[in-house]
Amino acid sequence: MIDVNAIGKSIVKKVSAASMASDERACGRIIYSGDGIIRVSGLSGVKYNELLEVQGGYKALALNLEQDSVGAVLFSGEDKVCYGDLVYSTGETVHMPVGECMLGRIVDPLGEPLDGLSEIRATQSRPVEFPAPAIMDRGKVNEPLQTGILAIDSMIPIGRGQRELIIGDRQTGKTAIAVDTILNQKGEDVICIYVSIGQKASSLAKIITTLRNNGALPYTCIVSSTADDDAPLQYLAPYSGCALAEYFMYQGKDVLIVYDDLSKHAVAYRTMSLLLKRPAGREAYPGDVFYLHSRLLERAAKLSEEKGGGSITALPIVETLAGDISAYIPTNVISITDGQIYLESELFNSGVRPAVNVGLSVSRVGGSAQRKAVRQISGQLRVNLAQYRELAIFMQFGSDLDAETQKTLSRGAKMTDTLKQRQYLNYSVREMIVLLTVSQSDLIDKIPEKKMTAYNEGLLDYIHANHASLLEKIDPDSSISDSLRADILSVAEEYINCSVGAQPALEGEEGKNSSDTK
Repeated sequence: MIDVNAIGKSIVKKVSAASMASDERACGRIIYSGDGIIRVSGLSGVKYNELLEVQGGYKALALNLEQDSVGAVLFSGEDKVCYGDLVYSTGETVHMPVGECMLGRIVDPLGEPLDGLSEIRATQSRPVEFPAPAIMDRGKVNEPLQTGILAIDSMIPIGRGQRELIIGDRQTGKTAIAVDTILNQKGEDVICIYVSIGQKASSLAKIITTLRNNGALPYTCIVSSTADDDAPLQYLAPYSGCALAEYFMYQGKDVLIVYDDLSKHAVAYRTMSLLLKRPAGREAYPGDVFYLHSRLLERAAKLSEEKGGGSITALPIVETLAGDISAYIPTNVISITDGQIYLESELFNSGVRPAVNVGLSVSRVGGSAQRKAVRQISGQLRVNLAQYRELAIFMQFGSDLDAETQKTLSRGAKMTDTLKQRQYLNYSVREMIVLLTVSQSDLIDKIPEKKMTAYNEGLLDYIHANHASLLEKIDPDSSISDSLRADILSVAEEYINCSVGAQPALEGEEGKNSSDTK
């Protein structure tokens, strides 16, 4: 006998379960799909930069909010998504997992691990797009961030919370300076984030190996979007890295973030904009390409003590073509940042490495973010180098030079050699003070030409071995007294006398230095 009541209860139970399991999110359908771009119809209430979920588990980013459709870019599944697929709104913008667990890891711009290690179990996340700190929340940029590179720390000092652009042609040592700066933060309580944008996977692998071999990975996170990745991931990478940096900054910590490089970031954004049929402007870039980088770099700041005193120091990298710093993207980023380190191909090819062009490089923070002793000694260094380069150009005309001019030229060449530095050879502040003191004294005349770089390295080894107490006497935050200066020059002269009979050794050292690239 059929129990009608039992059948009715069963139907009611199944209907209730079905209604509870239904997806109540806003839903639309794809009306166009191609080249990683989708257009969705029927999806209302979507926010700009909202994360969309496409049928099949794929994710997309809403960028064009039009009257009757939404234009979005796919992070994955370009060849799997097709016309008619369902698209759901998530109600959330893109978030980046944050926390101490991110240090030592290599992740993609969505926070997924790429290093083959265990799953990242972050308990917190931050939106990749976030307002920059207000002016009243910022403090003074007056604490130095040491790069360990003599040419930069002496003449183009970088402060914690500053945005210092590294600009130059390809293969001039831009990434090398950034990597050396990360290596120099070991033991300095500075967290480092390296953002790779559109680089070759092989180049990134070399950087990771260098950081690992030098013990820098434990305090570094690498956010990777290589040239093989789609444009949306390259576009998102620097914002994801900045979100991670902000997490540490708002905890009162100091962070160094490297964007390598923003030229490729702009190209990725241009690619997406053209596919979304946005109006093109100069060099086919969209009209908001300035805002693309300004909203990113403005998030680098030094917070006031009331806000915790944390900082983000940004080192964006921009690649120029044939040294043209007046191109669209370089001029945009120069106008946003607080100074630039300009690397010149001609200097690099002539063996001056790092190939810093002192005339075109500047730090708008200036000496306020420089150690007092370094500022005292290096005050005339930039002027002396400028005078030397003017004389060197004049000398090409073949005019007869008097003894004083020849002496100036010789000293200038030796000062230039003093600023040469092998990659991965970082100087401490005390070592810099010793080298700058010697290079600004009459002792420089006793050192053979083209042997200055080898002499400097030998002098530092000699001091560490025989006069370690001399370095302990140097206080980088105090003025160098006349007696301390005399002690430094006395030890330097002692080493000159010891090495007079060791010219072949010096020559061998110099040959080794010249073979290294910066």
